[in-house]
Amino acid sequence: MRLLDRYLFCELLTPLAYCLVGFLLFGISYDLFSELEELQEHKLHTLDILGYVLAITPQFLVTILPIALLLALLYTLTNHARHNEITAMRAAGVSLWRVCVPYLIVGLATGAALFALNEIVAPRAADWADRILNRYVPKPNDNAQDQFHGFANQREHRLWHFNFYNVKTAKMLNPQVNWKLPDGSSYQLNAARAIRTNGEWVFFDAKEEFSPANATEPPVPVELTNANALAMPQFDETPAQIESEIKIRSYQNHLSTRQADIPLADILGYLRLHPDLPRDESAWLLTKFYGRLAAPWTCVVVVLIAIPFGATTGRRNLFFGVAGSIFICFTFFVLQSVSLAFGSGGELPAWLAAWLPNIFFAATGLFLMARVR
Repeated sequence: MRLLDRYLFCELLTPLAYCLVGFLLFGISYDLFSELEELQEHKLHTLDILGYVLAITPQFLVTILPIALLLALLYTLTNHARHNEITAMRAAGVSLWRVCVPYLIVGLATGAALFALNEIVAPRAADWADRILNRYVPKPNDNAQDQFHGFANQREHRLWHFNFYNVKTAKMLNPQVNWKLPDGSSYQLNAARAIRTNGEWVFFDAKEEFSPANATEPPVPVELTNANALAMPQFDETPAQIESEIKIRSYQNHLSTRQADIPLADILGYLRLHPDLPRDESAWLLTKFYGRLAAPWTCVVVVLIAIPFGATTGRRNLFFGVAGSIFICFTFFVLQSVSLAFGSGGELPAWLAAWLPNIFFAATGLFLMARVR
């Protein structure tokens, strides 16, 4: 069986490579032509454009990988069926499920690759592309200094305000931190600036005030031992968490259309700091979260749906595989868009909205495979 598996692998990997390269060239070329005027406005040189192309490639791979796998599978299986190779394998006692093992392995491998691209490579590559694009002409409101002036840690009941925050250096100007104690009393810390160093926040020229619970009197100033450089190790908010909130808000406000979708780590960090989100925001964020988990399994679902479509015996034109892939992709993306819209709006549970297309197509593929003769 090793010889058969090797043959099936080779017959699939060749068209898969062609599909990936073809889709990449088409997608990147279209993107460059549509953004040509913007690239000129940012005064990018030839080497900058080549680096930009390399940086946006992972984002295209995330989108086209399941589509390329589907097209390659349908092409390969249609070609096998056209030459009666599947009929010969089954006549030799090899079941259809055994024939599908190499394809399922490829589906799992591409799913793992898609997950790594989605969670690790694409977000970093998106930041790299943004830096290249703004290398000579900096974008306005850089480092989120104008759009974002606060950070909430609902878990610890702390609210941060600042006039300016530098994402790269974790430096704040005119920070103000308000936090409440379990007994209802509260503190307010004001400073000229703050910076994260050696794992803790240090506030310079700090002033602190205390307000008793249900007090009608003005806040009482707190005497500080080192107001010039006040270290607050109890403030466990990290620059990564603040940056995560900035990213989440930018997605909500549609300010980051270039960037990859929200990584799981950012979503989890935001949910930990905001356990009591409003219903609409919670539905949108949880739908994003479960959608990220469901995305890699799309490659396995592609295998399950492609096998019964392509493995049916009979002499058919190779363009049947192309037409079949277009039909399946269109149906899948329509169902996915509708399902995610219902999930983001709260009409469907977030997990169901994210997994519904995979569940539907996987069940359809298993049903059709059981009927293949």
